[in-house]
Amino acid sequence: MSVLFLSFLLLIPILLLLRRKRKPSKRVPPGSLGMPIIGQSLGLLRAMRANTAEKWVQERIKKYGPISKLSLFGKPTVLLNGQAANKFIFSGGGNTIANQQTQSIKMILGDRNLLELSGEDHSRVRGALVSFLKPESLKQYVGKMDEEVKRHLEMHWQGKQQVKVLPLMKTLTFNIICYLLFGLECGKQKDEFLDSFQAMIEGMWSVPINVPFTRYNRSLRASARIDNMLKEIVHNKKIELKQNGASAHQDLISCLLGMVGEDDRQVMSEKEIFHNIKLVMVAGYDTSSILITFIVRLLANEPAICAAVLQEQEEIAKSKPSGEALTWEDLSKMKYTWRVAMETLRMFPPIFGGFRKAATDIEYDGYLIPKGWQIFWVTAMTHMDKSIFPEPSKFEPSRFENQASVPPYCFIPFGGGTRICPGYEFARLETLVAIHYLVTRFSWKLCSDNLFSRDPMPQPTQGLLVQIWPRTLS
Repeated sequence: MSVLFLSFLLLIPILLLLRRKRKPSKRVPPGSLGMPIIGQSLGLLRAMRANTAEKWVQERIKKYGPISKLSLFGKPTVLLNGQAANKFIFSGGGNTIANQQTQSIKMILGDRNLLELSGEDHSRVRGALVSFLKPESLKQYVGKMDEEVKRHLEMHWQGKQQVKVLPLMKTLTFNIICYLLFGLECGKQKDEFLDSFQAMIEGMWSVPINVPFTRYNRSLRASARIDNMLKEIVHNKKIELKQNGASAHQDLISCLLGMVGEDDRQVMSEKEIFHNIKLVMVAGYDTSSILITFIVRLLANEPAICAAVLQEQEEIAKSKPSGEALTWEDLSKMKYTWRVAMETLRMFPPIFGGFRKAATDIEYDGYLIPKGWQIFWVTAMTHMDKSIFPEPSKFEPSRFENQASVPPYCFIPFGGGTRICPGYEFARLETLVAIHYLVTRFSWKLCSDNLFSRDPMPQPTQGLLVQIWPRTLS
């Protein structure tokens, strides 16, 4: 008995040594993972709909510090906050961080969309999209955007006393997207596309439990309908390209189908085209329409800023023959208007936050982020940091007079670094064209309150109902 006891005592140091070797050198961040699958997802979604999501995040930061663990949308997650965290996330963190969205976004948009790709695949697909969305390519579409905006205002604003801004801006941006992405004009096919598209985006931030009558289930079914529509469109585009030849000056689908690499193979597979078309649709539809809506909301509340925007736009309008479309050169003169847009994006970013994935065990700020965990950041946290933007609750477009003065990785409505949104220039064009004609043709005042909620993007109450009346050039 004594021999066995002595042997056991001798084994204790060895067991302790083995245990220390297995134990990570760093501990995971503080916090709780909550209930399985659900975690803190419902709490965050409730806070977003009550427009208290930033406060919800701030309370976590106050309790646990700038890095904490939680569970969102079925996955263990680490929340990172601050300029250094943004730089780490958007610069790619070396080979330690991979692109990955929540399970709901991945399943709805598809696993070959740009937000899911890393390394060479990310560079290849991003390069293909940028070739169409870069300024040199978009210059030729300013006239078409001009035409769409004027037609929209004549149909939905002219002669009206009241309008709901957000639904109408979504209609406008969807029409622009349909033309530039698919070459679709008005008609039954576009109307069917819009119905399915709106159903698809409703469940992108949802708990990924696929049971009937849930948002997630409805979104999955709508995504499948869009895939079928895209298959038909791609098939028809292929026939057109064979008959007429490829052109880089057509819509995005034709452009992607016509791209071939050095080995004469198509740069993007059809699956990648489907998934990234849906991604570009979401980015161009929601973010731009929300930005334009919040600018309209702001101009109603800030007479001095509205007067400065109007003065800039009237000078451009007066310099052109009556009825002549805006040009790329005209948009380059709208410097103050775009500063107003950027300050709107700072205070009311359409994208609440986003996700990445730890590709390996990561040691960050004294903690371990285990391989496979989600990494979550929130856009507004640096936007509303008074140490970065003094008096952050004050609307001040002059913050962006010299963009070099804004610290890097602090203003991130379009992401940053190598992960910056490739549709940035597209959003700038349609926003400036829309605001030009809105302020030079109409005056307005709010009929509803200033409240809004996130679902997951900001939605003004009553869609931002405004009273409108025609304006003539002064």
